[in-house]
Amino acid sequence: MGYIHPAKVSGHWEIAEVEQCPLFSGDVAMSKELAFVLINPYTIAKSRTGGVIARFIGRTNLELAGARMFGPSKELATAYADMVRGADSANAHTCGLIADYITEHYIPDPATGRPHRVMMLLFEGENAVEQIWRVTGSATLREDCGETIRDTYGDYVLDEENNVRYFEPAVLVAPSKSRAAATLGLWSRYSSSDGGIIDSAKDVPHGNQIEKTLVLIKPDNFRFPSSKPGNIIDILSMSGLRIVAVRKICMTVKQAEEFYGPVRETLADKFGDIGGARAARALGKEFGFTIPVEAMDSVCKQLGPVFAETQFEEIVKFMTGRRPSECSEFEKCRPGEEACLALVYEGADAVAKIRSILGTTDPNKAKPGSVRREFGTDVMVNAAHASDSPERALEEIAILRIEQDSVKPLLDAYYGGPLSKVSALRDLVPEAGCRFLKKVRERWETARSSTRGLER
Repeated sequence: MGYIHPAKVSGHWEIAEVEQCPLFSGDVAMSKELAFVLINPYTIAKSRTGGVIARFIGRTNLELAGARMFGPSKELATAYADMVRGADSANAHTCGLIADYITEHYIPDPATGRPHRVMMLLFEGENAVEQIWRVTGSATLREDCGETIRDTYGDYVLDEENNVRYFEPAVLVAPSKSRAAATLGLWSRYSSSDGGIIDSAKDVPHGNQIEKTLVLIKPDNFRFPSSKPGNIIDILSMSGLRIVAVRKICMTVKQAEEFYGPVRETLADKFGDIGGARAARALGKEFGFTIPVEAMDSVCKQLGPVFAETQFEEIVKFMTGRRPSECSEFEKCRPGEEACLALVYEGADAVAKIRSILGTTDPNKAKPGSVRREFGTDVMVNAAHASDSPERALEEIAILRIEQDSVKPLLDAYYGGPLSKVSALRDLVPEAGCRFLKKVRERWETARSSTRGLER
């Protein structure tokens, strides 16, 4: 068992349970590791992000544990370059090559001061660092077969004298657990200041016609390791829009209720359209005479809210793993049991472009080549959600707290001391963290009272 994953926390926490959990019992289980991938600015700008994500998820048996967009500051980029340069004396040439690349491509544009976009992905599982390293491949591209990510998306061009003429490693990863821990320790210190919604990046357009829209890659794409999430992102790259934020989410029931709240009224109205004819046919068959559809209008008006509530419960369960009616208020605030990947796209007419590529709600009616036609099953299990207006996009981004730092708490849970782990629990599962701290305080007060009694 590894650290306390928010999606796996269940029930009310007792202090004995907390004390026995790996998050508070010392080192994380050795069989599980946390590995990172940094998708480089050029790879993101060339819309190769989806292909890279598809390779990492589809070719490993690792769980995507977290994701965050960064706009590295000069301080972060410089510190990272220095760390890489001095990391391995036995491979000084490659380390120097990558360090120079970081200095050139990660530091904000000197003319405008605008940052570059770097996407961090966190993967968890057995031998995670080794698996990520194997799928990534060598920075110097010893093979030309396209087997690894760097073989496919990277470049390493030498001149006639074997000097490096052009170098693009596509992604940056760590070759060892110690290097991974050191790098993640550095980036976690800048996660709040340099990460989030990077809409000020050099290659992100600005202007009055620019919109943000939210895409939510749904849980059916994460039931097992699959290239589907990356393939969906790859199709969405047809929009020409820029990804300015990303976050792995285990939506709470409370969030899902707010997120899908507007659907309730739509479902109630929809029942009047779809329920009348079906009810008339069913009753006619049962009683042996033709029933006018109009006669069912009043019945449908009464049943509409019931239908809407039933469907709403199923939608929330699909997105979170729990029905609202089966949850206490405490449970509604816990991270859900299902995973999603949220992305914020930005550009001209972003909402319309994404919805066109996504396709209609019913995959069977969506156009060939659209996301929902390719990956959807039915109206609910339809691969992805997209905002239906710029205003609603901003509301949905706020509901899911896309900008909130979910990377640092995860790293604190792995690498921090006891106080950092308590803080991580508070950030990952606020209610459990508060309950734990309250229990600690109560126990301390009891011990203190007992000591005073003895002193008397």
